Amino acid sequence: MSGVLGMILAGGEGSRLRPLTGSRSKPSVPFGGSYRLIDFALNNFVNADLMKIYVLTQFKSQSLFHHLKKGWNINGITDRFIDPIPAQMRTGKRWYEGTADAIYQNLRFMELAEPEQVCIFGSDHIYKMDIKQMLDFHKEKQASLTVSALRMPLSEASQFGVIEVDEEGRMVGFQEKPANPKSIPGDPEFALVSMGNYVFEADKLFEELCIDAENEESSHDFGKDIIPNMYPNGDVFVYDFSMNRITGEKEEVYWRDVGTIDSYWQAHMDLLEKDAPFSLYNRKWPLHTYYPPLPPATFTDSDNGRVQIIDSLVCNGSYVRGSRIEKSVLGFRSNIASACDISESVLLGDVKIGENCVLRRVIIDKDVIIAPGTQVGVNLAEDRKLFHVSDEGVVVIPKGARVGY
Repeated sequence: MSGVLGMILAGGEGSRLRPLTGSRSKPSVPFGGSYRLIDFALNNFVNADLMKIYVLTQFKSQSLFHHLKKGWNINGITDRFIDPIPAQMRTGKRWYEGTADAIYQNLRFMELAEPEQVCIFGSDHIYKMDIKQMLDFHKEKQASLTVSALRMPLSEASQFGVIEVDEEGRMVGFQEKPANPKSIPGDPEFALVSMGNYVFEADKLFEELCIDAENEESSHDFGKDIIPNMYPNGDVFVYDFSMNRITGEKEEVYWRDVGTIDSYWQAHMDLLEKDAPFSLYNRKWPLHTYYPPLPPATFTDSDNGRVQIIDSLVCNGSYVRGSRIEKSVLGFRSNIASACDISESVLLGDVKIGENCVLRRVIIDKDVIIAPGTQVGVNLAEDRKLFHVSDEGVVVIPKGARVGY
């Protein structure tokens, strides 16, 4: 794998995830108690032994830099690196203008690495993927570009790039976010959509980026410009993600776009199902991240309540006293006082919940303190006056809020 370079696009602003992205970029949003969204892309590379990785950052990147420095610092190991690269502005004083422009502005870094293939992946989806299998497919097909894809209900496909393929897996059609997506032949309820993950032959990528950069009409985006320009040549292939196999995992693959508050909340609830579709416990595919040095989670009964933890994940440093926690995720250092009732909620960590609180379908960002006796998620009409409430009724309490004081 020495000839493979990984480029992870981690500059997303994540406007649809506000207020969780009010002070951090989308890839650094916490997930699953212990992780950040970017960890899943990084683990896909590292577990496949792809250890030359540039992480391209842009908006509100300090939290992401901090996480990478503490949890993913492998510098000093020969020919292996995970390096964050802020927007260089080498081609003028401007932010990245599209996914292709983000890669183009870092062309010099890629050339110095002298790769044979370049893997360009996003950083804000929840899934596991053995990238080596996609690389093997790419080499077998002698492709210039391979795009990973999955089946998506037709009703949701217009949010993605929709692909048409022939019998050999060659791309013969592509539309970026079409209003009326084409269904898979013989499967009218589903479309084949791009996951936004690409394997390029390096020389072809460099050539296409330079051509695109000189085109003033281009939006400098892989989905809108690079792929439509390349696939008519006949050497763009499509890798079926459903064929990807990881030892110890179910055959049915899991992939979630957590771009909205509701999808972010639902992905957490997926983790808590009896037979969870996405496992955090596969020893053959460890999910690395940064774990702060903390004591174990502690549970104690109180005079006015017994601890009940039902179908939940609770991280280190948390202290739950005489309260009921059901179908919830508690991040590091969640402090829950006695006689609380918390259900279907996600606490990102470093929160303090006072006595006798009731929380229903609430996402609580870091450094939040909630006064005793507070109810959130019980009366959405009142909650809307104070907080962001999603289309499906999930209440979000922003970072650093003082609630009920």
